[in-house]
Order: sequence, then structure tokens, then C-alpha cells
Amino acid sequence: MKAMQLKVISAVKEGSQPLAQVELPEPAPGPADVLIRVSACGVCHTELDEIEGRMPPPVLPVTPGHQVVGAIAALGRGVEGLKLGERVGVAWIYSACGGCGYCLSGQENLCEQFRATGRDAHGGYAEYMVAPAAFVHPIPPALSDSQAAPLLCAGAIGWRSLRLAGVRPGQSLGLTGFGASAHLVLKLVRRRFADVRVAVFARSPAERAFALELGADWAGDTSETPPYLLDSIIDTTPVWLPVVEGLRRLKPGGRLVINAIRKEEHDKSALLTLDYPDHLWLEKEIKSVANVTRADVREMLEIAAEGGIQPDVQEYRLEDANQALIDLKLRKIRGAKVLRVI
Repeated sequence: MKAMQLKVISAVKEGSQPLAQVELPEPAPGPADVLIRVSACGVCHTELDEIEGRMPPPVLPVTPGHQVVGAIAALGRGVEGLKLGERVGVAWIYSACGGCGYCLSGQENLCEQFRATGRDAHGGYAEYMVAPAAFVHPIPPALSDSQAAPLLCAGAIGWRSLRLAGVRPGQSLGLTGFGASAHLVLKLVRRRFADVRVAVFARSPAERAFALELGADWAGDTSETPPYLLDSIIDTTPVWLPVVEGLRRLKPGGRLVINAIRKEEHDKSALLTLDYPDHLWLEKEIKSVANVTRADVREMLEIAAEGGIQPDVQEYRLEDANQALIDLKLRKIRGAKVLRVI
């Protein structure tokens, strides 16, 4: 089978080839696994962190990709409740232990044995992949393969962030950064909370224009001030400055939710500007988002299918994965990027 693999940690830049195209044997599912013939796989900023070594995989080579859609090609002998040919998705959560306090309380995203698809196990930048049957998700018929793929991470983590932000009707929400996840959050808000005012902070004029096109009430640069204070803000950037600026834009009692798997080390100087009365006084709070649960993924798929929420998608061929990653790194973004495998 054809696959795109990370063999060596390297920089992603114009003209680079961080992933190698390889031919591999078709994998075989274990007793509790399914073999998936991949049709589409979303391209996520987290892959850049893996490739460039900020969040390196424990073992190389590895096949990236954690927004995977495909059809079941083989079932492990112990698998029940799934059938050959069924369309399923695989998200960032590849597996968790199932027996710790976090797993038993519905917080499997915090499990110490959490394994990530495309980092701790081979992912979907390939024609086939194996996944635990208990961690695959039926794809609703209303969603195409390319529409469903970004919902498995960008959508699911956006949905989790929105719930953690505690958004209620009539409130105001800020979104910092406007990539795959934030554009889906805006679509979610417009579908579920028509009277919530949304302000978008983005460095790129194109991203700001896209946000206004999708229904944002205001869009400006990170350093600009919207015409109203915000009840909550979801930050989807890898830098610290939006955290500092965002806290200043919150109402008393407001909450800043950081939807980012990391923050850049070289940007820590921004924290030196943190001023208690200006940024944190009056019961403002900061909440981080860690991974997703299976419930997050399935709820997002259901909401999208029932509400007609469809990501804006740009498609690439599997063998063009390197170009998709370069475009993502260079912020050539409008919605989400998806590899079409078949």
C-alpha cells in the first residue's frame, strides 16, 4: 500500500519534503481491531508539531494523520457491532486504558495511557490503517468523506472548547486565530446561538474577511479592540500574545479557553506583560483543552449532520501531502485541508 511517512524530524518550509512516500505491506487487524481502507484524511496543525519536533512521535518512522475517514475492509475476530464496508472515522483519540478514574468518569482524554492517532500509532496518510474497533466512529450518511474528516479533530475539539467556554444565548464570544477549528466553531455558534455576538481576532486580512463572510460580527487583528467586551474567548493559536490580549478583552467573570496542544517557547516574553488588575482581576479565568473524548467526536458528527454544518475544505492528493503541510505552515488557509486517498 501507498503511505506518506515521517522518518526524520525536519523543518516544514517551501520546497521541503518532510514526509517520504513509501510502499508498505497492508496491515492486519488484531482481534479487537478493524482494517480501514482510507478515503480521506484531514491535515492538522498538530502534524506540523510532530514533524518539526515540538511534539515528536515516540517511534519513527510513523504515518501521520488523525482525521481519517474510510470503509471497513476487515474485522478482527472479536469485533462485534460493525460490518464490512461500513463507513467510519478515526479521531485523535486512538485509544485509552478504559479502567482508570478518568476513563470511568467520561474524561478519557486525560487518561495517562491516552494514545494519539498518527503519533503513537500509524494514522491515515495511507491507503489502509488499523484502529481499535471501540475507537472508530460511524459517519452519518449526510456527510461526505471530505466533509466528515475535519469534524473528527477540528470540529470535535472546537465543540469541546465551545462547551468549556460556557457560551449561553445572548452572550459574546471571541475567537483568536481562524483556521480549521475556529471556522467550525463559528458555524456551530451561528447554528445553535443565533443571538451570540462573535468577534474574531486574526493576523491575516484574508482570514478576517473569511470570518465576516461566515457571519462574524466583528473581525480585527490580535491587538485591536472590539466594540464590546467578551463573555468568553477561545484561543486556537500556538503563541502567547493572544492569551495576554484576550484576558484584557474579557468581561468580569469571563473565561479564556486555550484550544492549543502547545504554546511556542520563544514567545514566552509575552507573559512578562501580564498585569493582575488588568488581566485577571474580577474573577476572570483560564481553561485549557486537552485532547478529545469519543463522546466529543460522536456529538460533533451528529450535530453537523443534523444541522447541515459543513467545513470549507481544500482537497489534495495523498502524494501531495507535503504541499498541503507547507501551505498550512505558510497560513494559506481557508477552512480545512483534506487529503483525498481514493
